[in-house]
Amino acid sequence: MRSKPFCVVVSLLVVLALCDRIWAQQSTDNEPAVNPLIRILETKGILTPEEVAQISHAASVNDANRRLAKLLLRKGVISQADYDQTEGAPAVINASTAGTSGATQIAAVYRLPVNHGASLSTLSNVAPPANPPSDQTASAASAVIPALTPIRFLPVGSLPREAGTPSFKIGSIRVTPYGFVKATVVHDSSSPNGDDFPLPGFLAPDSGPNDAPEFHVKARASRIGTNIEWLDPSSKFTITGKFEGDFEGNFSRVDNRNIGTIRSSMFSIRLAYARLDYRFSNTDNLNLLFGQDWTPFTSSTLPITFETTGTSIGFGVLWERAPQMRAGWTHDFGGGFKLMPEVAVVFPAFGNVPANVQTATGTLTVTGVANQLGYGERQGTDSGRPEVQGRIVGQFQLDHAPGVAPAQIIFSGEQARRTAVVLKSAVPAVAAFQAAFPNGARVSSVTAAWTGEFQLPTRFATLIGKYYNGSDLRYYFGSQLFSNFNDTFGLTGNTVVASVDGASNVVFGTNAAGNAVVAPERPVRTQGGFVSLGFPLSRIFNADPSGRNAGWSLYFTYGEDFAKARDVRRMLAAGARGTRNRSAQYVGTLYYKLNNWVTFGFEQSLFETKAVPGSTGELPLFRGIPSRTWRDLRSEFGPIFTF
Repeated sequence: MRSKPFCVVVSLLVVLALCDRIWAQQSTDNEPAVNPLIRILETKGILTPEEVAQISHAASVNDANRRLAKLLLRKGVISQADYDQTEGAPAVINASTAGTSGATQIAAVYRLPVNHGASLSTLSNVAPPANPPSDQTASAASAVIPALTPIRFLPVGSLPREAGTPSFKIGSIRVTPYGFVKATVVHDSSSPNGDDFPLPGFLAPDSGPNDAPEFHVKARASRIGTNIEWLDPSSKFTITGKFEGDFEGNFSRVDNRNIGTIRSSMFSIRLAYARLDYRFSNTDNLNLLFGQDWTPFTSSTLPITFETTGTSIGFGVLWERAPQMRAGWTHDFGGGFKLMPEVAVVFPAFGNVPANVQTATGTLTVTGVANQLGYGERQGTDSGRPEVQGRIVGQFQLDHAPGVAPAQIIFSGEQARRTAVVLKSAVPAVAAFQAAFPNGARVSSVTAAWTGEFQLPTRFATLIGKYYNGSDLRYYFGSQLFSNFNDTFGLTGNTVVASVDGASNVVFGTNAAGNAVVAPERPVRTQGGFVSLGFPLSRIFNADPSGRNAGWSLYFTYGEDFAKARDVRRMLAAGARGTRNRSAQYVGTLYYKLNNWVTFGFEQSLFETKAVPGSTGELPLFRGIPSRTWRDLRSEFGPIFTF
């Protein structure tokens, strides 16, 4: 069924090779002519205007042929064997890369488009065009407006070697800087915490006499990074790296910044890793990654929203970046289906907030800032073991229309342990406790979770979703940001002391058998997820691909995070008011892409949190009155300029 277009394309490649001498004799004008055969591929929707521009601005005819062959391989039009035969030497190209569709979709522009040189994904992306984007000039032939491609931080398969044109070289090292400037205005109908991004309700003790509305103008979501490739003599190896940071870190506290600290947020690390890919054959590839990257657990899918400072913290979207060592294997079964299992050893973090420093005398001194500056958090590392994560991805072509990326089905999981340490000097001065814990005490809890995720692009709509279930997912922005609680059921004579980092309260008590024990710590159980549906409006309404109306897209997102009410109630102190246990988001996002580098976004969203009452039946305060529900109607608008 697909053999006829396949043969046509292979024949075209042969004809192009035979025309090499004719092309070489053509005059070298400032605007080189585009070969008619390439225009045919553009007319049939196989190549986009941007890709045609890349080929036509090649330095030589051989370079043009090479670029064309790589594009056709990535699109799945020709096989690796056909590519090797055309090039005359084997090379590794990842035909499954999301950026191969040529889809500079609006949704990913502010996170940097998957086919743009400034992509947040790995170095497998097509380099940015060296000429002005085609949507700024008239096109000689029509093309298909690409479908919406999901954001994919974790690619499937081996990365291509020498993908795109680097900005500059340092010997054999290829370097391509990228980034974007994002400026937005934000209005929240209720933001009691004073943040410029949404958080679940009832985090603050109250909102004051009204809903606590807020207005922000922000630029700290801007981002900068660099893609790196080290060229190995063997064509089987692809060695790449990435360093990326943003300006969403801490606010400065120095004499020349104290007054203006609100506009002086610090630059901080997002990603810093190196990756090694090895191609065993045309069907089997190995990849190894070392450094800080998106976690294989739960970070394969994200909704396409305009707000990226918090990215739906506590509203059903789990994600994280962490130091790790990861290994994966990809097998190509043919017919467009690939399977990739991955396993990783990850830094064990739990999102603990150190409170105070504990001295040898057992007294609490200074503030938690000293701990944050010293080591950040330590209960995960105090367990003496790593966090183990894994995921398995199945990739296939759901819609074979031009400009549609492959679909993915993903399952992931994780398991780790945290430990709170109590020094000998802090053990309660009760004979039974001193005798039972002469050298101090340790108490632990675990986090364990799994996810089911999907990304289903089609020519008319793209559906993305995730479901998760587990315990203590605070570090991944789930569990309503709760972590664990002390299970004091059946204990008497309880005494509370602080852990060595001040991040936990440890309870000593006596059980029914009369033995002195430490109360076990239990993780807060949780579940939730999200679904996001995107529509390529310009493609649906048959807009001119070369016109200014080719860049409209619309997304709808719903997400919910639910912490088990029973666990939440057991966290509360006796007589305390109730607190949050369920939060949801309802988001609509409209994008307009002016050109390859400028995108405008508008997002209207509703965030809602439900509360459970405390042991006395009292609800938390909102507007100074006990309330079961908190809501925030939020609007955000602004441009993103990528490079």
